[in-house]
Amino acid sequence: MKLSVIIPVYNEVGTIRAIVEKVRAVPLEKEIIIVNDASTDGTKEELARIEKKFPELKIFHHEKNKGKGGAVHTGISTMSGEVMLIQDADLELDPNDYPALIQPIEEKKTSVVYGSRELGIRNQHLYFSFYLGGKMVSWFANILYGSSLTDAPTGYKVLRSDVVKSLNLRCERFDFDPEITAKVLKRGITIIEVPISYYPRTKEAGKKIGWKDGIVALWTLLKYKFIT
Repeated sequence: MKLSVIIPVYNEVGTIRAIVEKVRAVPLEKEIIIVNDASTDGTKEELARIEKKFPELKIFHHEKNKGKGGAVHTGISTMSGEVMLIQDADLELDPNDYPALIQPIEEKKTSVVYGSRELGIRNQHLYFSFYLGGKMVSWFANILYGSSLTDAPTGYKVLRSDVVKSLNLRCERFDFDPEITAKVLKRGITIIEVPISYYPRTKEAGKKIGWKDGIVALWTLLKYKFIT
């Protein structure tokens, strides 16, 4: 089963090479699709150097910033694998978790898998506000859709490609994540969660998501409860 790994990247010149090397090292059949979302910090130039070393990579560049969702849309439109996995360009999540993430799909237990940071026994959170926000988003999703997710806003969302292409995804920024959750759960698809490793970075190191994104996530979950 071929895996399409989509890496949306914005201003991650310090980590993009390391994450590409980690993803390449995972012993699975895969394609790696990198979408540079109009970075301004030298990421584009670093990707040019990376591409020379690893010419099999599929690299795309947005001239204007479209947000994480916009970058993922570009990746979805070009992927050829049977399973899609979204990989952030920082080093918070570990590609060595890929085999466990795709296993339930390979075994035909589900078509959607989330990697849960809450189920990883060694994981820590640097900021209580982020931890609380994640709990709130998960709780709200469970209330609205009758699910039992422990980590709805996880970065590791793994979907069968035919499923993700059928969801009619619209959101282009961080609201892309809760849109996936809402539309998958609204269809009655069971999301299986598996434990993952989590190495949170600080705001000073480049963490981009903030409390406003949590509010947007709650609104997005509510909105798609009532619209298609």
